[in-house]
Amino acid sequence: MEKKLGIVFLIAIISFNLLYNPIGVQAAKSFDTADVDRFVSKYLERNGLPGASIVIVKNGKTIYEKGYGHDSDGKPITEKSLMRIASASKPFTAFAILQLVDEGKIQLDDLIVKHLPEVKLDDPRWRDVTIRQLLSHTSGVPNPIIVAPANTLKEGVERVYGWKLQSAPGEKYAYSNANYWILAYLVERVTHIGFPDFLQQKVFSPLGMDDSLTAINSGDPVQGLPKGYITAYGTAFPWTELEQMFVGAGGVIATGSDMGKWLAMLTNKGKSELGEQLLSKELLEEFFSPQLGNEKYGLGWSFSSLNVKPARISKSGVLSTYQTQQDIIPSSGYAVAVLLNSFTPTLEHAYEISNGIIQLTEGHEPEMKAPVPTIIDLSLGLITLLYLFLGIKGMIRSKKWSDRRVKHPAWRFILRLTPQLVPSLLLGWLFFIVPTLQNNSSTTIDALGLYPAAMVLLSIVFITGLALTTLRVYYRIRLKVK
Repeated sequence: MEKKLGIVFLIAIISFNLLYNPIGVQAAKSFDTADVDRFVSKYLERNGLPGASIVIVKNGKTIYEKGYGHDSDGKPITEKSLMRIASASKPFTAFAILQLVDEGKIQLDDLIVKHLPEVKLDDPRWRDVTIRQLLSHTSGVPNPIIVAPANTLKEGVERVYGWKLQSAPGEKYAYSNANYWILAYLVERVTHIGFPDFLQQKVFSPLGMDDSLTAINSGDPVQGLPKGYITAYGTAFPWTELEQMFVGAGGVIATGSDMGKWLAMLTNKGKSELGEQLLSKELLEEFFSPQLGNEKYGLGWSFSSLNVKPARISKSGVLSTYQTQQDIIPSSGYAVAVLLNSFTPTLEHAYEISNGIIQLTEGHEPEMKAPVPTIIDLSLGLITLLYLFLGIKGMIRSKKWSDRRVKHPAWRFILRLTPQLVPSLLLGWLFFIVPTLQNNSSTTIDALGLYPAAMVLLSIVFITGLALTTLRVYYRIRLKVK
């Protein structure tokens, strides 16, 4: 009888623990910060990344924050190092909008023209676009790659006046930075406070995010913010950030420590460490809820697909020299932010590092994958060397090549030049004409930084093609004269 009572008692204890400590929490007990250090350090080394700053939050409390590696000034990266967080800024803009909703100054389903009548796209459907649709990227506003430069938020929004919607409002999801320029401008018009100042007063200061700020333009000088890096062939190079007006869509500059305070508030029912309610529970729930037109995107956040375990609420950010990932895991109460001072075009390293940390919080060993970007870049490097070798060989033989075709009519000779001439013309257009379109502020050097290994290959294709064409035409003219 006593044995049976003991078994019943044991079962009761186990059941009680499972009831009040879900499996996710049980797994989290095996979480060790030393494992995080080993994983992040090994990942950075394997992929040739210069540095990272990470923070881990649990149920409204920062439990671990640390920096790894170095910045472009040679200083160690810490949890207090400033980083551009790129499009991970969008949830801050959405949060600001929801704060205005909380104050009764606007409503999510208000037509945007009600508050910004001066903003007029060249499309009659624009008058049907709502604030909610801008937040959820279902407005139909396009996201062109090439846009004119702007030095203020007002100038940035004015660039959209001649645009047309690419779909009817609410019809489908289409990511657009312009949605968030307009939303930031809405904050300014409704509050009569500059958007950077609004975030400072209503979000950063209440949360104690003392190092965070918002830039209008990527070219604005920011004290304490060094250059980021581009990566190529398994290593990293300091690089100047691509010039653009990105306030509202990607202008926040923060530290790992400050991102911890942000995530702590979001996992503490909208309350700061001091107990201040920055957003009502109802609107916080709406903040993280799927929206009509796209079940995988909320108000500034995206939701993981069914095959990603554990499920998470996320927002990544990528610029030409920085990369960020922030994840909230509702099932365990954990949240993670990873800030990188580098950009890799073929893989979102910040996501991979965040995912590895999440696996550790779940009690699992993260998979250390092969350095795929390095493998891709080295493969492109081999192709580049091969193309260069063949190009030099062709240049040396240009006179003989032209000699064999000296009697061909001009049209036939030009036709034979096509394999070298056409790629050179197309690449010349890409390198020298595209950066000048719509008076945009990008340069040929910026283009090189977007994907160095590929652009080096294309540059060799352009140079060798141009050289081959020039030499063959030169020798034909010379031979004709003789």
